[in-house]
Amino acid sequence: MEALLDVVKVEPGTDYKLHLEFENGERRVFDMAPYMDKKPFSRLKGSPLFAKATVDYGTVVWPGDIDIAPETLYDRSLPA
Repeated sequence: MEALLDVVKVEPGTDYKLHLEFENGERRVFDMAPYMDKKPFSRLKGSPLFAKATVDYGTVVWPGDIDIAPETLYDRSLPA
């Protein structure tokens, strides 16, 4: 079983991409586009809120109590 890695930095990019840095120093890119029509992320679609992504408690969060699991971010992202 792999250790759960915390996100330490996020930079929201264009086309709903998240540029992430994990606690092990690894940089990865996560594509949020497939999630944007699903709740609760649909509230971010076409909104300036997507660009307000920050890191809290080791994962990515947005205003309005929206977050995504760090294991999802790591497992479904690509090396940058």
